Amino acid sequence: MTIAIFTLIIFLGALLAGFLGSLTGLGGGFVIIPLLTLVFKVDIHYAIGASLVAVIATSSGSAAAYVKEGITNIRLGMFLEIATTLGAVCGAFIAVYTPTNIIAVIFGLILMFSALTSLQKKKAVTGKQSLPDPLSVKLKLNSSYPTSDGNVDYTVRYVPGGFFTMLGAGILSGLLGVGSGALKVLAMDNIMRIPFKVSTTTSNFMIGVTAAASAGIYLYRGYIDPGLCMPVTLGVLAGAFLGSRVLPNVKTTLLRTVFAFVIMLVALQMLYNGFMKKI
Repeated sequence: MTIAIFTLIIFLGALLAGFLGSLTGLGGGFVIIPLLTLVFKVDIHYAIGASLVAVIATSSGSAAAYVKEGITNIRLGMFLEIATTLGAVCGAFIAVYTPTNIIAVIFGLILMFSALTSLQKKKAVTGKQSLPDPLSVKLKLNSSYPTSDGNVDYTVRYVPGGFFTMLGAGILSGLLGVGSGALKVLAMDNIMRIPFKVSTTTSNFMIGVTAAASAGIYLYRGYIDPGLCMPVTLGVLAGAFLGSRVLPNVKTTLLRTVFAFVIMLVALQMLYNGFMKKI
């Protein structure tokens, strides 16, 4: 196989990964890393490095649009980034010295969790349903977001719980090379009780910074391969753009179900190869 054909195949695979990740909200890293490691037998450290670069690119593009619309809670995102950045650096250091088969097993477990999360029906949380956390008042984290009926105010609750959950999300991001968006949204939606629309956009805003923190460690260790990062990043970007165009016009319930099924199969394959030390 020539380099040109290999690059084209990687680009097409990343295109599919970005498209499916955009439709399901899981991100392209959950597809591109198993694709590179299981199909193309790429060392998982290099696959994670390429995924991190792609995460930075896609997050930077989409986050700007959400910030402009006034949905993202920038103050909350910057506060929680303290935890995710620290976690990402720790996770990246751990990944460098962790056997690849162990990383594969952890990745497989996170894939299974994410597949189940994607099937859950998201509930909307709006309005000031209870007293805010005193810490959220002190840090001025409460805000509002625009809707067709005007701005809707919301309060942030259980700030310490959300902060330490973000620390875990950062560790997973640095260890596995994914944005850990599912865990970030879970923390903001279920623990901090902010509206789901705000939690997803704020998570998107945070993902790029988290990935950049851990990508520096991978770059220092030589795991960022430009020849691999280029087609992966371009493919994921193009796929995410297509997904954002298609999403408003299709019913995503079936897509989420099919994608969750595929991800579950990939997770089992990653677990098998990890336990058998084939990665």
